[in-house]
Amino acid sequence: MHLVAELAPFARSGGLGEAVASLARFQSASGVATSIVMPFYDQTRLGGADVEPVGAPFEVQVGPKRETARLWKHRPRADDPLASTSVYFLEAEDYFARPFIYGPPGSDYSDNARRYACFSLAALTALPRIVGDAPALLHAHDWHTALAPVYLRTRPVAETGQVKCVFTVHNAGFQGHFPRETLADVGLPASLFNWRQLEWYGVVNLLKGGLVFADAVTTVSPTHAHELRTGAGGFGIDGVFVALRDRFSGILNGIDQSAWDPATDPLLAENYSLENLNGKTTCREALQRETGLRPTDEMPIVAMSARLVSQKGLDLILGDPSYFAIDAQFLFLGAGEPRYEAALRAIADRAPNRIVVETRFSEALEHRLLAGADICLMPSQYEPCGLTQMRAQRYGTIPVARRVGGLADTIEDGETGFLFDEYTPTDFMRAVMRALDQFDEPDGWLNMIRAGMSRDFGWERSAAKYLALYQRVVTGPTWRTGTPAQAVQSV
Repeated sequence: MHLVAELAPFARSGGLGEAVASLARFQSASGVATSIVMPFYDQTRLGGADVEPVGAPFEVQVGPKRETARLWKHRPRADDPLASTSVYFLEAEDYFARPFIYGPPGSDYSDNARRYACFSLAALTALPRIVGDAPALLHAHDWHTALAPVYLRTRPVAETGQVKCVFTVHNAGFQGHFPRETLADVGLPASLFNWRQLEWYGVVNLLKGGLVFADAVTTVSPTHAHELRTGAGGFGIDGVFVALRDRFSGILNGIDQSAWDPATDPLLAENYSLENLNGKTTCREALQRETGLRPTDEMPIVAMSARLVSQKGLDLILGDPSYFAIDAQFLFLGAGEPRYEAALRAIADRAPNRIVVETRFSEALEHRLLAGADICLMPSQYEPCGLTQMRAQRYGTIPVARRVGGLADTIEDGETGFLFDEYTPTDFMRAVMRALDQFDEPDGWLNMIRAGMSRDFGWERSAAKYLALYQRVVTGPTWRTGTPAQAVQSV
């Protein structure tokens, strides 16, 4: 049973919801009975999700308050990609009947700790309704659900029995930091506020709690698992990741290669394949017409599909005045921090036929962007896994990316893309110029396109690794509770 704060297509703000949906779908296809539980947000309800109630409303005790919750089950259409996966929504109107998932743009709801504490407790309480008498393994994702393993091991919740728990960190840059008083507010004892469990430099760290109390922990690429164990890449909790030892591993995310296939993609101006690349030229011309770029085949289209935030490397793109002077067209797709949107728009206004910024993201446009562009930028500060670089290679678009996380695991420098190491405008520009030099060599460029399109980025291999992990967790020793010291020593 996956426990997650967002899920495509019902409510999502980034890659988390898509990754969990894809993983669950492939797990279902492999014969594993799989369910997903997420909050019943307003946007999910208003989006027309077809649901039916599962039992009567029930109450959960969240700290000093009793909250009313209700479980709903999604009724999928026959053509729904998640038709073979049971999707449930947990309703708690005071917490989730709001216009945004986590808070208004640029901010968080002040009661997010209680919101997701209620969600975790309600999911555990509803567990018997979802799985019946069958043995269950709980797979929680990111800090929003990190209290689920904590509650499992520190307080009785319904009939959870010997439920085992796997916890996946998709983005350790978000940890759920709250004041010390939050423990009482979410119904946890003050004794957990210690450096071995939920305390972190004087505040409560929910992500840390999930790491400590889970039976096994994963992140979304092998390289990122190594990075999280280092002072430079561990976001201040590298010691916790190190202490997990063999309970912590990296399993690469995948992409749905049936949905991201240029040979069959219905959103493209013309389909193409590894054997016949003619359609990519048509897609390139169609992208120029759609976005207002000047029709030309004399320079590459350099595209970026990402949130416009510091993590994605916008400071590198804007940090070298000569970058936008290179002989190329530029296309940005995505919204983000106002300062980056304003800076890019100001540059685009000076060259409207050569630089385009589209902040209204749509998946359909992303498909056409990756089919029509020549180069895909991903100069990230950090990138736990990344999906865009896999899709770009499938569509014959060459990534220029920083050698971090899943980018390092999925791009072969000089073979399927161009990597750089230092987070500096200088190192970034070196990689861009390497790509431009290669673009001017048609035979070598074509070889790179074919090499990228031939790579297998499907979920099948990753789903099998998760299944093997589940089997080890289920058959392994039972997690032992005890004093804080004993709990950590058992790690």
